Amino acid sequence: MHIEQAAVIIDDYDSAIEFFVQALGFELIEDSPSLTNDGRPKRWVVVRPPGAITGLLLAQADGERQRSAVGNQFAGRVGLFLRVDDFDASYRRMLDHGVEFVTEPRDEPYGRFAVFADVAGNKWDLLGPR
Repeated sequence: MHIEQAAVIIDDYDSAIEFFVQALGFELIEDSPSLTNDGRPKRWVVVRPPGAITGLLLAQADGERQRSAVGNQFAGRVGLFLRVDDFDASYRRMLDHGVEFVTEPRDEPYGRFAVFADVAGNKWDLLGPR
């Protein structure tokens, strides 16, 4: 058993794809036309880290209630955790792509980490080895 994917509510499909693929190094797994429950067009967009099983469904906000959740899916807390093998290389790549870091990198017993915001404003931990 595993979690196949989790949804991240975004403002715009293309800017979110660019962020996750270019800045974070994720793979674009699927970008297919789809329909909302009431028949309006949307896209089914899934990204995931290379070699990972669990992906993120990039769900463009539809309606005011969903728009109000963009960037606040975790009530201001860190809600997603990205573990990388090479913290320094990942951190540099993300800085080069304009990723906003909320904290400076620091070492903790569980490894090196820093908090960053994704394209929607949700907070993530970037986690490296001890």
